Amino acid sequence: MVRAYIVDDERLAVERLTRLLTATGRVTIAGSATDPEAAVTALRDIAVDVLFLDIQMPGLTGFELLDRLERDVTVVFTTAYDRYAIDAFGVNSIDYLLKPIEPERLDRTLDKIERFAGHARPDVRALARELAAQLSPTRRLERIASRVGERTTVLDVARISHFISKDKLTFAVVNGHEHVIDHTLTELETQLDARRFARIHRATLVNIGFVQELFPAVDGGVLVRLKDERKTELSVARDRVRELKLRIGI
Repeated sequence: MVRAYIVDDERLAVERLTRLLTATGRVTIAGSATDPEAAVTALRDIAVDVLFLDIQMPGLTGFELLDRLERDVTVVFTTAYDRYAIDAFGVNSIDYLLKPIEPERLDRTLDKIERFAGHARPDVRALARELAAQLSPTRRLERIASRVGERTTVLDVARISHFISKDKLTFAVVNGHEHVIDHTLTELETQLDARRFARIHRATLVNIGFVQELFPAVDGGVLVRLKDERKTELSVARDRVRELKLRIGI
């Protein structure tokens, strides 16, 4: 039996992959985490044969998590993005799974893991650094300034849950607090990391890592609930629902 550990910031994704792996009868789940920091700590003490690892997570990306591991482990990347998967596969990760994960594809991955059992594993820290270098855009916003009068507040992009446009102004939202910024949503789409941010409405750009739940709205549309302190709810345009579901792997 293959001992597996699953890391994905989406609880539903962890639960689905756990069910799929268990149903194969070939895998024992040694543990799982939705918090990548907690996973780093847990993996210091848990012996596993393979790590199923999401790439895009708040706090630590999958690559950053790998770079912090203290020992090598076989890695299967789980991702909703073909470009990431192709790059990951090309630098010695054992395999990749595109979300939503299909049972037949998972079986092929397990076959490959069994074939490679006993072989030397790649240096996961070197792997993480190479992947991060390959996938990092040449230019992207990491910080955004919010200027009000003579006061300037510098916002860490990773902490921004979403951007909204209203009253001819654009706001970056951190923990429910709105900060006016000198960018349009269209400009932000071209300058932000496309792996982390998605346009869900003509007036809304969301940090995918903060999406906690999708659910029906009373008018028949779809809403997302965020992981911020206020459990913010945002409307998703009908023509953007499918893309958002693909981006978050459901």
